[in-house]
Amino acid sequence: MAVPKRRLSRSNTRHRRSAWKAVAEDLVPITLDGESYKVPRRLLRAVERGYVDPSRRR
Repeated sequence: MAVPKRRLSRSNTRHRRSAWKAVAEDLVPITLDGESYKVPRRLLRAVERGYVDPSRRR
């Protein structure tokens, strides 16, 4: 595990923590077997190829 070599100032610690922002994934509409689903863009190819079942992701 990485350990800092010296103490980080409170200001730097808080600035570093505040740099992380959660972003909601963009959902892409896809139609399979006549049903419309919204799936994350990163899973689009897997759903199209049948590796992931979008009906179980609700």
